Formats: sequence, structure tokens, C-alpha cells
Amino acid sequence: MQNLMMKKNLARLLLIFVFCGASFVFAEVRLPAIIGSNMVLQQKSEVKLWGWCSPTEKITVMVDWDTTVYRTAGLRTAKWSVKIKTPAAGGPYKIIINGSNAIVLENVMIGEVWVCSGQSNMEWSGDQRLKQSLEEAPQANNTNIRFFYVPKSTADFPQEDCRASWKVCNPEDMKRFSAVGYFFGKKLQQELNVPIGLINSNWGGTPAEVWTPKELVENDPSLKAAAGKVSVTPWWPVNAGDTFNAMIAPLTNFAIAGALWYQGESNTGTYATYQSLLTTMIAGWRKAWQKEFPFYFVQIAPFASYGQNNICALLREAQTKSMSYPSTGMVVISDLVDDIKDIHPKNKVDVALRLANWALAETYGKTGIIYKSPMYKSMKAENGKIKIYFDHAENGLLSKGGDPTEFYIAGADKNFLPAVAKIEGSTVVVSHKDIKNPVAVRFGFSNIAMPNLFSKEGLPVNLFRTDDWPVDTEAVKK
Repeated sequence: MQNLMMKKNLARLLLIFVFCGASFVFAEVRLPAIIGSNMVLQQKSEVKLWGWCSPTEKITVMVDWDTTVYRTAGLRTAKWSVKIKTPAAGGPYKIIINGSNAIVLENVMIGEVWVCSGQSNMEWSGDQRLKQSLEEAPQANNTNIRFFYVPKSTADFPQEDCRASWKVCNPEDMKRFSAVGYFFGKKLQQELNVPIGLINSNWGGTPAEVWTPKELVENDPSLKAAAGKVSVTPWWPVNAGDTFNAMIAPLTNFAIAGALWYQGESNTGTYATYQSLLTTMIAGWRKAWQKEFPFYFVQIAPFASYGQNNICALLREAQTKSMSYPSTGMVVISDLVDDIKDIHPKNKVDVALRLANWALAETYGKTGIIYKSPMYKSMKAENGKIKIYFDHAENGLLSKGGDPTEFYIAGADKNFLPAVAKIEGSTVVVSHKDIKNPVAVRFGFSNIAMPNLFSKEGLPVNLFRTDDWPVDTEAVKK
């Protein structure tokens, strides 16, 4: 009986061995979702193709833009990768990957790839009945624009893959894609005449903490403390790293040109640490991609219902300060708000065009583009008035509908009063009849300010304050 039992166990083990051995020998070469037909690869780069296979399995990769045969073998971790040089923009191309099985990637383009991320104002599309997207959709057939839409998901640890696929721009997929991302990509495609790949990875309501590698938040006492103050809701994650792990990490082997970011509304309650948080997040992304790519972001818009005085202005001030971080840029959109009671301004086209102009000028070297809003430079107090000087206002300033609005002036008592403001070329002179010795000026510094001051080219002047005094953040009285 014992011998019979031993024989049965041996037979069972042999079957397991044979099965596992067969699986080992014939395991299929697999690719992550981001590597697929219809994708756009970053032009004039060394890009990585990668996936999974059996250990030691021999793999060859052939591309039809050159005659090189790229060879590699599976590692003991059942992973493989090769680096391939891409030419200047063009296509469509074919990529053939051979191992125990063959994979043929069709309709691959070479061009420029951008990640579009943030919260709902980046997510907003025809799915939210956005008029601009719905009007554009019927004509949105463009084989030179490709979409990759990362689904909402979270993870406790960085993931290697996600569930998505590349789509050629068509009316149906365009309607559900980020409007800011699409119109940005359309402008780049028109101006550069190259294929554009857009990766849509966003989630309405999310604070920036969830898009930041967890250890970067946890290891910074001030960021960790601020993260603990983020309001918990049933609709989006709040834990540091949750969406970075699931929605950004799977992309970081894929070569990109840069990233767009539209977020901040959910961090107004922790404005004091937002500059540090945003720049820490940017650093974390660049480290993950191993590239100092450009990062262009949208300053949040005026909104009436934050519940505390001035926290929108303070968050926008933090965003402005974040521009000192290398290879970043910010577009101001205080003039693109149709309803200050709606946190989602409906004009996404002009937001996208302003982002595209930053990219065209800074990333692609296009000249003659006016893309920077006037920014506060310095002030000079004399004769009971204060003169304000600006950067990026070389051709002068203009106000729409009367004298400049939303200027406030104060003396040493720190009591701000509405100022009389007059444009003098590329400067503004402000005063108040009851303040004989003014020392400070604030402009557009509230939750709802929509000033009428612009550069001659039509870009809104950014909010600012010349002081560092305490700002009222008490609850809004109802």
C-alpha cells in the first residue's frame, strides 16, 4: 500500500513538473498596455520596449524604420527590455517582436508624447457635456493624434501595467478624452506637423498628494502633516501615492516629451505647503522617468465657494512661486471664467492654447509667440503713490472696460483699501486719497477676483501682493 501511494505521488509530481516545464518553455512574450499598435513613440530618442517572458528566452525586435535587429534575452525575473533609437517624426511603422511567439505592432507613429494629468478640470470632456468637446467631436478624425486613456485606479505599491490601449483620434474617443489635452495636442500637431501622442491620466477631485510618490510625502514632516488634513470623501482617493502607483508608475518606462498639469482646487485648504508639494511631485516624476522633462501647469481659476477667505489666492500664489522650479511654466486663466460659482470653467480651448504656446516656445523653440502673462517685478513708493513694475509687459499694458480693477493699497497700519490705478506704459501707478504714505499693494488677491488688466497682447496680469503680512483665511460669512 505504501509503495502504491509513493508511486501515485511520484506520478503526480512528474505531471506537475511536465506542466510547469511546458509553461516555462512556452510562456508567451507579453507587453505592457502602453506598448501597442497605434502608439506614438518619442521622436529622435532612445526609447525602451519591454515586457515579460520566460527566463533566458531569446527575443528579437525589428522595426521597419531601420535594418537593425535588436536582440535580448529574458532575465531570471521573467522580464525583458531593449532600447531602440527612433528617427525624426513619421510613420506609420511596424514593429515585430519574436520570442516563443510573435507580436506585430501595427500603425506605430513617431512624434511627440505628452502626459495630461490632474483633477477634474483636466479630466473634463464631452462626458461631462462640455460644449467645446461636443462641437469638436464630429470633425475629430486625425490619424496624427493618438490617445491613451489610463482608467481610474489605485494601488499600495508602484504597478508595472494598467488596462488601456492606444486609439487613433476619432469622434467617439475624442469626446471622452481630456478637452485640455486634446486641444493642446491639436495645436501642437498643426504647428509642428508631427504625430502627437496624448496620455490621459487624471481623476476629478484628487489632491496632489495622491499623485506624488508616497515616500516623498511620508519622509517630509510638513507634507505628511498637510496630507493628514486633506478631506476624505467617497469619490476619490486621498492617500499619498495611491494614483501615482497605479496611474503614473506604469507609464514611466515610456519616453515622453513632457507633462501637463491642471490641479490645485483640492489643495486650497493646505495652500501653505503646496509649492513644496508640487515641486516634490515634479521631482518624483522626473526621477521615475529619469528625464528632466518640461512640466507646464494651469493656475486654478477664481471660485466663490471655497468656504474660507482668500485661500484660492494663496494657492495661486503658491503655484506662481512654483515657477521658480526648473523647466516649468504656468498659464494664468483668471479671464477665462464664465461663472465664479462653478469650479469648472467651460472654456478649455483657450487654456489648452496657452499651454500649447508655452510648449511651442519653450520646448520646441518657436519664436514670435507671446506666451507669458505679466508678472509682478518690483514697486517704488514716492509722493504718496506706488508704481508697480512687471516682467513680460514690454509692449505695455491695457485695461478692458475702464481703469484697472482689483488693486488694493495699504499704509503701515496694514489696512488695505481699494486703490485708484492708472496705467503708465508697462507700469501701473496706484494710490488712495486717505493713505499718504503707502507701503504695500495687492492685486487680484481674493477667491473671486477677475481683474481687467492685460498685456497689450491680451494675456491677463497675474495676481500678486508686495507684502508678506498675514492674510485673512477665516471662514466665509454666510
